[in-house]
Amino acid sequence: MPVSPLSPRAAAALDGARTVPFWTDRPERPDPRAPLTGAAARTDLLVVGAGFTGLWAAIQAKEADPSRDVVVVEADRLGDGASGRNGGFVDASLTHGLAQGLACWPTETSTLERLADENMAGLERSLTAYGVDADFHRPGELTLALSAHQVPTVHEAFELHRAHGAPVELLDAAQARARVDSPRYLAGMFDPGVALVDPARLVWGLARAAESLGVRLHEHTRATGFEVEGPGVRVRLDRGSIHARRVVIGTNAAQGVLRRFSAWVLPVYDHVLMTEPLSPAQLDAVGWRGREGLTDAGNQFHYYRRTLDDRVLFGGYDANYHFPGRIDPALEQSDASHGLLADHFLDIFPQLEGIRFTHRWAGVIDTTSRFTPVFGTALGGRMAYAVGYTGLGVASTRFGAAVALDLVDGLDTERTRLEMVRRKPIPFPPEPIRYAAVRATRSSLAAEDRTGRRNLWLKALDRIGVGFDS
Repeated sequence: MPVSPLSPRAAAALDGARTVPFWTDRPERPDPRAPLTGAAARTDLLVVGAGFTGLWAAIQAKEADPSRDVVVVEADRLGDGASGRNGGFVDASLTHGLAQGLACWPTETSTLERLADENMAGLERSLTAYGVDADFHRPGELTLALSAHQVPTVHEAFELHRAHGAPVELLDAAQARARVDSPRYLAGMFDPGVALVDPARLVWGLARAAESLGVRLHEHTRATGFEVEGPGVRVRLDRGSIHARRVVIGTNAAQGVLRRFSAWVLPVYDHVLMTEPLSPAQLDAVGWRGREGLTDAGNQFHYYRRTLDDRVLFGGYDANYHFPGRIDPALEQSDASHGLLADHFLDIFPQLEGIRFTHRWAGVIDTTSRFTPVFGTALGGRMAYAVGYTGLGVASTRFGAAVALDLVDGLDTERTRLEMVRRKPIPFPPEPIRYAAVRATRSSLAAEDRTGRRNLWLKALDRIGVGFDS
């Protein structure tokens, strides 16, 4: 028999864990909407994908023009994709963080930061207006140094954010451990602007909001092809078709919809664990009374947070790309990745030895070479798309949906004039070079995490503005 990659303590912690996402594994999950079959009537706007991007596109389209007929089709069930599998961190940034925004668009950073704040405020207003109860709360986020060479990284991030007016706070080891107690914490930065949410309840609530505006939503309805037909598009479905005057694509990492996505979007598997609810004694041992979202300052970083029923979600670090961009449910369970996460969790919180994980799962991140979305049009402007949020899309998908609507309607707006929208990221190389490059980059990032030194390969990627992120 092959040797299991699980350590004894990881095996014990993972024993009996359900191999499905925690967020959607609950009795309040709504029944699926009926699929769209046969030759459907025409619609003004067809949205492909009922995740965050697609639902925000439908809602904003109806808000702008209540008379516009809008249909949304989802290949699977609501929340089956990234929108129901993520950690629920709601960061306002549209640029995958301030440093990335400054590196890519230094002359537009102030505009992008303002638009990010406006988008976040709009998100909150919408949740209130539509009565979306998704456990939205804003405890802030701690970025923590787990090694000596990560301490300067945290300090540099603090100085950068303070220089741009962000109300961040720098913490030494004692101050960080006073907030959340781990022997690994050597320094930290607190950002009060980051919120947390229950992502499945968010996607379910947005679906109900869209339907309250008159949007028709169909699950288990896969778009299989597109053809220009008159002034619009004939969209082939797995069990029928529909004619749409305009089409918006918001399909995350799924690349079968438009072949061009494969040049810009890399499907990367991210693995996640969820613990059983912590007891009062366990909570006292850890502290964490502020419920902050936590992450660390490495290239291969963890993200973790408390739920409102005192479970701990723990994910990230081991981002996996499978040749040749393979997406398959069989890849969601990995003893190597889940076992590594379990060991890391217990290294960070040794006082929680003996805890059990109730759920283990994975999801696909739609990463681009610049960590931010790619926008564009197809079929003579009849179709627009926004994909490639690289794991930071819970808030920015609302903005991306607005951009896609502007593009498909041919509008000249502040959003469409952004260089981030007008210029696409550097494409990834074709296979098998792509796979080799990803492996070399992952190895180099891991080496930097161990040593604090950035090698020639990473420096070369920095010069051409290409990266790989978990």
